[in-house]
Amino acid sequence: MNVVEIVFSPTGGTEKAADIIGKHWNENPAKIDLSDAKKDFSKCEITGRDMVVIAMPSFGGRAPAVAIERLRKIYGNGASCVLLCVYGNRAYEDTLVEMEDAAKKCGFQVIAAISAVAEHSIMPQYATGRPEAADRKQLTDFADKIAGKTGPVSTIPGNRPYKKAGGAGLVPKPDKSCVKCGLCAKTCPVQAIDSVQFIADSKKCISCMRCMKRCPQNARKVNGMMVSVAALAIKKACSVRKENELFL
Repeated sequence: MNVVEIVFSPTGGTEKAADIIGKHWNENPAKIDLSDAKKDFSKCEITGRDMVVIAMPSFGGRAPAVAIERLRKIYGNGASCVLLCVYGNRAYEDTLVEMEDAAKKCGFQVIAAISAVAEHSIMPQYATGRPEAADRKQLTDFADKIAGKTGPVSTIPGNRPYKKAGGAGLVPKPDKSCVKCGLCAKTCPVQAIDSVQFIADSKKCISCMRCMKRCPQNARKVNGMMVSVAALAIKKACSVRKENELFL
Protein backbone atom coordinates (compact mmCIF):
# COMPACT_ATOMS: atom_id res chain seq x y z
CA MET A 1 0.00 0.00 0.00
CA ASN A 2 1.37 3.41 -0.97
CA VAL A 3 0.96 5.60 2.12
CA VAL A 4 1.32 9.37 2.43
CA GLU A 5 1.30 11.19 5.77
CA ILE A 6 0.26 14.86 5.61
CA VAL A 7 1.17 16.10 9.06
CA PHE A 8 1.22 19.29 11.11
CA SER A 9 3.17 18.41 14.24
CA PRO A 10 5.06 21.29 15.88
CA THR A 11 6.29 19.33 18.90
CA GLY A 12 6.23 15.78 17.51
CA GLY A 13 3.27 14.23 19.31
CA THR A 14 0.98 14.31 16.29
CA GLU A 15 3.66 12.87 14.02
CA LYS A 16 4.30 10.08 16.50
CA ALA A 17 0.63 9.06 16.39
CA ALA A 18 0.53 9.37 12.58
CA ASP A 19 3.58 7.13 12.27
CA ILE A 20 1.96 4.41 14.35
CA ILE A 21 -0.79 4.18 11.74
CA GLY A 22 1.14 5.02 8.57
CA LYS A 23 4.09 2.74 9.30
CA HIS A 24 1.72 -0.10 10.17
CA TRP A 25 0.61 -0.01 6.54
CA ASN A 26 3.95 0.84 4.98
CA GLU A 27 7.28 0.93 6.84
CA ASN A 28 8.43 3.90 4.76
CA PRO A 29 5.47 6.24 4.16
CA ALA A 30 5.95 9.43 2.17
CA LYS A 31 5.60 12.58 4.27
CA ILE A 32 4.34 16.08 3.65
CA ASP A 33 5.22 18.45 6.49
CA LEU A 34 2.55 21.13 6.88
CA SER A 35 4.75 22.97 9.39
CA ASP A 36 7.23 23.90 6.64
CA ALA A 37 6.53 27.60 6.09
CA LYS A 38 8.63 27.71 2.93
CA LYS A 39 7.12 24.76 1.08
CA ASP A 40 4.85 25.21 -1.95
CA PHE A 41 2.10 22.75 -1.08
CA SER A 42 0.33 23.25 -4.41
CA LYS A 43 3.13 21.17 -5.96
CA CYS A 44 2.61 18.16 -3.70
CA GLU A 45 1.54 15.14 -5.72
CA ILE A 46 -1.16 12.77 -4.48
CA THR A 47 -2.44 9.95 -6.68
CA GLY A 48 -5.82 8.26 -6.51
CA ARG A 49 -4.06 5.04 -5.46
CA ASP A 50 -2.54 6.54 -2.32
CA MET A 51 -3.77 5.94 1.21
CA VAL A 52 -3.39 9.26 3.00
CA VAL A 53 -3.22 10.05 6.70
CA ILE A 54 -4.00 13.71 7.42
CA ALA A 55 -2.89 14.45 10.96
CA MET A 56 -3.20 17.64 13.01
CA PRO A 57 -3.29 18.59 16.69
CA SER A 58 -6.36 20.15 18.25
CA PHE A 59 -5.74 23.71 19.41
CA GLY A 60 -8.56 24.66 21.77
CA GLY A 61 -11.03 22.40 20.00
CA ARG A 62 -10.16 23.61 16.49
CA ALA A 63 -7.71 22.58 13.78
CA PRO A 64 -4.74 24.96 13.49
CA ALA A 65 -5.73 27.61 10.94
CA VAL A 66 -2.32 27.58 9.26
CA ALA A 67 -2.46 23.79 8.84
CA ILE A 68 -5.92 23.96 7.23
CA GLU A 69 -4.76 26.78 4.96
CA ARG A 70 -1.79 24.74 3.73
CA LEU A 71 -3.81 21.53 3.39
CA ARG A 72 -6.24 23.33 1.10
CA LYS A 73 -3.45 23.85 -1.43
CA ILE A 74 -2.99 20.10 -1.91
CA TYR A 75 -5.11 18.34 -4.55
CA GLY A 76 -6.34 15.02 -3.22
CA ASN A 77 -7.11 13.48 -6.63
CA GLY A 78 -9.78 11.21 -5.13
CA ALA A 79 -7.36 9.43 -2.79
CA SER A 80 -8.74 7.70 0.29
CA CYS A 81 -7.77 9.47 3.48
CA VAL A 82 -7.94 8.94 7.21
CA LEU A 83 -8.23 11.98 9.45
CA LEU A 84 -6.20 11.91 12.65
CA CYS A 85 -6.82 14.51 15.34
CA VAL A 86 -4.37 14.46 18.25
CA TYR A 87 -5.16 16.21 21.53
CA GLY A 88 -3.82 16.50 25.07
CA ASN A 89 -6.59 14.66 26.94
CA ARG A 90 -8.98 17.63 27.26
CA ALA A 91 -11.29 17.60 24.21
CA TYR A 92 -11.02 17.85 20.43
CA GLU A 93 -14.51 19.31 19.90
CA ASP A 94 -14.81 20.55 16.27
CA THR A 95 -11.32 19.64 15.07
CA LEU A 96 -12.27 16.53 13.12
CA VAL A 97 -15.24 18.06 11.28
CA GLU A 98 -13.11 21.06 10.33
CA MET A 99 -10.49 18.69 8.95
CA GLU A 100 -13.18 16.70 7.15
CA ASP A 101 -14.56 19.78 5.41
CA ALA A 102 -11.09 20.87 4.29
CA ALA A 103 -10.12 17.39 3.07
CA LYS A 104 -13.29 17.04 1.01
CA LYS A 105 -12.73 20.43 -0.60
CA CYS A 106 -9.24 19.23 -1.57
CA GLY A 107 -10.70 16.22 -3.37
CA PHE A 108 -9.90 13.52 -0.82
CA GLN A 109 -12.36 10.74 -0.01
CA VAL A 110 -12.60 10.60 3.78
CA ILE A 111 -13.09 6.95 4.72
CA ALA A 112 -12.32 7.08 8.46
CA ALA A 113 -11.38 9.39 11.31
CA ILE A 114 -9.44 8.90 14.53
CA SER A 115 -9.04 10.94 17.68
CA ALA A 116 -5.85 10.10 19.55
CA VAL A 117 -4.36 11.31 22.81
CA ALA A 118 -0.78 12.53 23.13
CA GLU A 119 1.13 14.35 25.83
CA HIS A 120 -0.06 17.94 26.14
CA SER A 121 2.42 20.23 24.37
CA ILE A 122 2.16 23.05 26.92
CA MET A 123 1.20 21.18 30.11
CA PRO A 124 2.96 17.79 29.93
CA GLN A 125 1.48 16.74 33.27
CA TYR A 126 -1.59 15.88 31.23
CA ALA A 127 -1.41 12.67 29.15
CA THR A 128 2.23 12.24 30.16
CA GLY A 129 4.07 9.76 27.96
CA ARG A 130 1.19 9.14 25.58
CA PRO A 131 0.87 7.59 23.11
CA GLU A 132 2.04 4.68 25.23
CA ALA A 133 2.12 0.93 24.53
CA ALA A 134 -1.64 0.50 25.01
CA ASP A 135 -2.29 3.41 22.66
CA ARG A 136 0.01 1.93 20.03
CA LYS A 137 -1.86 -1.37 20.16
CA GLN A 138 -5.21 0.39 19.88
CA LEU A 139 -4.10 2.58 16.98
CA THR A 140 -2.67 -0.36 15.02
CA ASP A 141 -5.94 -2.22 15.62
CA PHE A 142 -7.72 0.83 14.18
CA ALA A 143 -5.41 0.70 11.16
CA ASP A 144 -6.30 -2.95 10.57
CA LYS A 145 -10.00 -2.12 10.67
CA ILE A 146 -9.54 0.72 8.19
CA ALA A 147 -7.39 -1.22 5.72
CA GLY A 148 -9.44 -2.29 2.72
CA LYS A 149 -12.41 -0.13 3.66
CA THR A 150 -14.21 1.59 0.83
CA GLY A 151 -16.84 4.27 0.91
CA PRO A 152 -17.08 7.43 2.97
CA VAL A 153 -16.98 7.65 6.74
CA SER A 154 -20.44 7.58 8.27
CA THR A 155 -20.43 10.20 11.02
CA ILE A 156 -17.71 12.37 12.52
CA PRO A 157 -18.42 14.19 15.82
CA GLY A 158 -18.34 17.96 15.92
CA ASN A 159 -20.37 21.03 15.17
CA ARG A 160 -20.96 23.27 12.18
CA PRO A 161 -20.50 26.17 12.48
CA TYR A 162 -17.31 25.44 14.40
CA LYS A 163 -16.68 26.86 17.83
CA LYS A 164 -14.93 30.21 17.94
CA ALA A 165 -11.17 29.84 17.68
CA GLY A 166 -9.15 31.15 20.57
CA GLY A 167 -5.45 31.48 21.22
CA ALA A 168 -3.56 30.12 24.20
CA GLY A 169 -1.86 33.50 24.54
CA LEU A 170 1.38 31.85 25.66
CA VAL A 171 4.28 33.29 23.69
CA PRO A 172 7.71 31.79 24.42
CA LYS A 173 10.55 34.23 25.04
CA PRO A 174 14.32 33.71 25.11
CA ASP A 175 16.14 33.91 28.43
CA LYS A 176 19.79 34.71 29.20
CA SER A 177 20.96 31.25 28.15
CA CYS A 178 19.97 31.93 24.52
CA VAL A 179 23.08 31.68 22.27
CA LYS A 180 21.25 33.09 19.23
CA CYS A 181 21.76 29.94 17.14
CA GLY A 182 18.65 30.84 15.14
CA LEU A 183 17.06 27.39 15.15
CA CYS A 184 13.84 28.71 16.66
CA ALA A 185 13.39 31.29 13.91
CA LYS A 186 14.27 28.82 11.15
CA THR A 187 11.80 26.16 12.28
CA CYS A 188 8.86 28.30 13.43
CA PRO A 189 5.83 27.09 11.43
CA VAL A 190 4.49 30.63 11.02
CA GLN A 191 7.79 32.53 10.88
CA ALA A 192 6.84 34.54 13.96
CA ILE A 193 10.36 34.85 15.40
CA ASP A 194 12.74 37.56 14.24
CA SER A 195 16.26 36.50 13.28
CA VAL A 196 18.11 39.15 15.31
CA GLN A 197 16.70 39.24 18.84
CA PHE A 198 14.70 36.01 18.44
CA ILE A 199 11.59 37.59 19.91
CA ALA A 200 8.25 36.16 18.78
CA ASP A 201 5.58 38.42 17.30
CA SER A 202 2.62 37.85 19.64
CA LYS A 203 0.18 38.51 16.78
CA LYS A 204 1.71 35.77 14.63
CA CYS A 205 2.62 33.23 17.30
CA ILE A 206 0.20 30.29 17.50
CA SER A 207 1.57 28.97 20.83
CA CYS A 208 2.57 25.69 19.21
CA MET A 209 5.68 25.46 21.43
CA ARG A 210 7.95 24.17 18.67
CA CYS A 211 10.61 26.76 19.50
CA MET A 212 10.71 25.55 23.10
CA LYS A 213 10.86 21.92 22.05
CA ARG A 214 13.60 22.46 19.48
CA CYS A 215 15.84 24.84 21.44
CA PRO A 216 19.14 23.00 22.16
CA GLN A 217 19.83 25.30 25.13
CA ASN A 218 16.32 25.06 26.63
CA ALA A 219 16.45 28.85 26.49
CA ARG A 220 12.87 29.65 25.56
CA LYS A 221 10.21 29.91 28.23
CA VAL A 222 6.58 30.89 28.66
CA ASN A 223 5.11 32.80 31.59
CA GLY A 224 4.93 30.27 34.42
CA MET A 225 2.03 31.98 36.15
CA MET A 226 -0.05 31.96 32.97
CA VAL A 227 0.71 28.27 32.44
CA SER A 228 -0.36 27.49 36.01
CA VAL A 229 -3.64 29.35 35.54
CA ALA A 230 -4.30 27.56 32.24
CA ALA A 231 -3.46 24.18 33.78
CA LEU A 232 -5.87 24.78 36.63
CA ALA A 233 -8.62 25.80 34.20
CA ILE A 234 -8.46 22.49 32.34
CA LYS A 235 -7.57 20.25 35.28
CA LYS A 236 -11.07 18.84 35.72
CA ALA A 237 -11.46 18.07 32.02
CA CYS A 238 -8.04 16.42 31.88
CA SER A 239 -8.27 14.43 35.12
CA VAL A 240 -10.08 11.49 33.52
CA ARG A 241 -8.12 9.43 31.01
CA LYS A 242 -9.52 9.81 27.50
CA GLU A 243 -9.31 6.91 25.07
CA ASN A 244 -8.56 6.93 21.37
CA GLU A 245 -11.62 6.74 19.13
CA LEU A 246 -12.28 5.35 15.67
CA PHE A 247 -15.03 6.56 13.35
CA LEU A 248 -15.90 4.44 10.31
